[in-house]
Amino acid sequence: MTHSLGDLTIATGKAISRRTVLRGFGAALALPYLDAMAPAFSAFGRRGAAEPIHRFQTVYVPNGMAMPYWTPSGFDKDFELTPILEPLAPFKDRMLVLSGLKANWNIAHAGASGSFLTGITQGGRNEIEIVADVSVDQLMAREMGSQTQLASLELSMDAPANAGACTSNLSCVYTHTISWRSPTEPMPMEYNPRAVFERLFGDSGSTAREAREIRLREQASILDAVMDKLLGLRLELGSGDRQLLESYTEAIRDVERRIQRAEEQIEMELPEMAQPEGAPPVFEEHLELMQDLQVLALQADLTRVITFMMSKEQSARPYPQIGVPDAHHPLSHHNNNAELVERMSKINRYHAELFAAYLEKLAAVPDGDGTLLDHMTVLYGGGISNSTNHSGLNLPVLLLGGGAGRWTGGRHLGYTGQPTMANLLVTLMDKFDVPVDQIGGSTGKLPIDGVSGI
Repeated sequence: MTHSLGDLTIATGKAISRRTVLRGFGAALALPYLDAMAPAFSAFGRRGAAEPIHRFQTVYVPNGMAMPYWTPSGFDKDFELTPILEPLAPFKDRMLVLSGLKANWNIAHAGASGSFLTGITQGGRNEIEIVADVSVDQLMAREMGSQTQLASLELSMDAPANAGACTSNLSCVYTHTISWRSPTEPMPMEYNPRAVFERLFGDSGSTAREAREIRLREQASILDAVMDKLLGLRLELGSGDRQLLESYTEAIRDVERRIQRAEEQIEMELPEMAQPEGAPPVFEEHLELMQDLQVLALQADLTRVITFMMSKEQSARPYPQIGVPDAHHPLSHHNNNAELVERMSKINRYHAELFAAYLEKLAAVPDGDGTLLDHMTVLYGGGISNSTNHSGLNLPVLLLGGGAGRWTGGRHLGYTGQPTMANLLVTLMDKFDVPVDQIGGSTGKLPIDGVSGI
């Protein structure tokens, strides 16, 4: 027996696809969570609880933090938000502030971003030696990427620069990315909204279903032609060449997988969005476009792993719109001058305000029995604390979101003994059911499920 709800067909006793329900839009309003989305009826005649999709995101902020305006007073649930953290007040119950962590590799700005997600204790030693380790976002992408069209997204508000020296005679790669596919393969961060849109939806012009169908047919046609040629080529190759060809066919299989996922999702009606023309010159307009694209990618389940750099390390962007015309990086070397530290805090607070606007967007999107934000773990912060001397002690780091029920917010945890940032990365891998023995220079797991070391 079936019941029809618009273009949605419900088979009694059978769970509806989460994707079908959650992507069914009418008048730009997502359908609420339905009982029919849960697993099929149990022996007791009731549906089991649907397992939420746990998504991971990093939002990186550069050039250190005005720490007196960041660190909360009080611990555990009894803590007060500081001026920098005040914009995040609506999400305090889903916030976990972590104090006392130290960076694993602390060589100015290169070490700050270079070790943030890798936990490395030593990177390259000059501008042409590039070495780190696989970052946690890419470790997660390897596990979760098979479920989505894209394994991960790597985004930034700055154009990439992967050549030359940017800090301490080290490669600019370290200051321009926080994501690494392998110890020698940094992931380029995309800053152009048009390129991001094309990666998500192709050169289709919009998110409309018709445009996506056309693009999907084109991709399938090209793939068919390539596969025919590969099959013919294999017959003419020896065993050694066939092995070499296998690495190429792996890429073809990935395209096949993405097309299959796209075909499964073609029925979903996405919020209407036209393809951006490029990166707007106004920072806030550019940022909002990038935020909207990230929400859209998560909402459509195109990826479950995103890394986003609010700015690169050593960013000289001024913020006259908030009364700070100073270039960010020079201002960060404030020599502990109280007036300059206070001015620096305005930039840090503004970044938190922009981050809060993104969280509001995530919290407004229904996802299962909650929202996207409920089912996300967002790592926010940077790899430098007191920026005047590039300090890697007491890093400004917090987790935000519902964590799909894997951790509890509304707390400030202070750690003694200077555990490393890499220990937190090991713990995060556990929270995503991808356990690892070690990441970079980690010495164990960082306990976040209770009050520790206060």
